Amino acid sequence: MSGTDAVPPGAASDRLLTRVVRDEAARIVAALTVSFGNLDLAEEAVASAVEAALVQWRVRGVPPNPGAWLTQAARHDALDRLRRERRYREKLALLAETSASPEPEADERLPLLFGCCHPALSPAAQVALTLRAVCGLTTAQIARATLSSPATVAQRIVRAKRKIGAAGIPLRIPEDGERAQRLDIVLTIVSAMYAEAQLVPGGDASADRDLADDALWLARVIADALPREAEAHGLRALLLFHAAREDARAVDGELVLLADQDRSRWDAALLAEARRALERAARLRRPGRWQLHAAIAACHADAARAADTDWPQVLVLYGMLGRYDRSPIVRLNRAVAVAEVRGAAAALADVDALGAALQGFHLWHAVRAHLLRRLGRDAEAGDADRRALELTANEAERRLLARRLADG
Repeated sequence: MSGTDAVPPGAASDRLLTRVVRDEAARIVAALTVSFGNLDLAEEAVASAVEAALVQWRVRGVPPNPGAWLTQAARHDALDRLRRERRYREKLALLAETSASPEPEADERLPLLFGCCHPALSPAAQVALTLRAVCGLTTAQIARATLSSPATVAQRIVRAKRKIGAAGIPLRIPEDGERAQRLDIVLTIVSAMYAEAQLVPGGDASADRDLADDALWLARVIADALPREAEAHGLRALLLFHAAREDARAVDGELVLLADQDRSRWDAALLAEARRALERAARLRRPGRWQLHAAIAACHADAARAADTDWPQVLVLYGMLGRYDRSPIVRLNRAVAVAEVRGAAAALADVDALGAALQGFHLWHAVRAHLLRRLGRDAEAGDADRRALELTANEAERRLLARRLADG
C-alpha cells in the first residue's frame, strides 16, 4: 500500500460511530426525554456523548457494545448538566429511580417520531423537528433539505420544542383511531423527506444521499415497529421502488426521465424487497394511499421496457388512489397516465384544470409542454417549457428542459 492509500487513524472507528449514531441516537434521545422530560437536554446530552466517542474511540478503541456506551455517556452527561443546574435537583431523585432501568426497547424511536409529528405543530415544524430530533440533522442540513434559511429552521425548532413543553405533548405512540390519523402524518413527513432529497438545488441531478437514506431508514423502522399497519409497509415499498431506480435516474450528473432510463441499472435486490413489502401490506387487507402509490411504482418496475408499461392498470390504480388522495400533484401524475390511455387532448384538459393550483410548480408547465407538443402546438409548448425552466431551482432539470426546447 502506498503512502497515499494509507487509511487515516481513526477512520474505522469514525465509520462505525456514524453507523451507531444513525441506529441509536434517536432511541437514546427518546429514552432520555422520557426520563428527564426535556427534549433539549436529551439532544444536548447525546450530542456531547457523540463528541466524546469521536475522541475516545480513536484512542482507546471501539467498546464492545457501542450503543450501550453512547447511552451511558449521554445519561452521565445529562446528570452532570442537571447537577450544574440546581433548579433541576428534584429531577435527580426521579432519575435515580430510573437509572437502573433496562436498556431502551428497539421501538423507542417511534414515540419520539409521533411526538414530533403532533398535529398541534405546523407541517413545517413537524418536518424540521423530525429531522433534528429523530434523524440528527444539523440546522444547515435541514435548511438545505427544506429550502429554508437556517434562521427560519432554527426558529421553527425552538418554537416547536416550546410548544411540546408548554402543551405537555406526550412522546408516545397513540392508540386506535388517533394512531391512524397520526400515522398518516408521520408517513407523509417521511415521504416528503425522500422527495426533498431528490430535488436538491445545484448543478447535477444527484440526490441528497444522507437525507434519502434517512427517509428509507425511518420507513423501515416504522414498518418493523408497527407490523400490523398496512400503510407503513406501503410507504416502505414505495420508497424502495424509488431507491431501486436512483442509479438510472441520474447518470453523469444528468437527469434521465423514467421512460429513458437504462432498466438494467435498477437495483434488483431493492425491487425484490419492495415487492415483498407491498405483498405484506396487501395481506393485511386494509388498502390506503401509500399502498396504491407503491402499486403504481410496481407497474413501472414490472415493465421490461417503457413501452411495455401497463398504462390501463396504472390509470385504474390512479382512480383508486383518488379516493384517498385528491392532491393536485396526484392528479397531475394521473394526467400522464390519461395521455397514454386516452390521448394527449384528454390529458391536457385535466392538466389545464389544475392551473389555478399549480401555476407556480415547474412540473405542471413541463407536463403541459409535453402534451402540447404531442398535439402539434409547438409554439405553446415552447412557452410552457420556458416557464418551467424559469421555475426550477435544479440545474440538471434546467439543462433537460433547455435540450427539449432546442430539439423543438
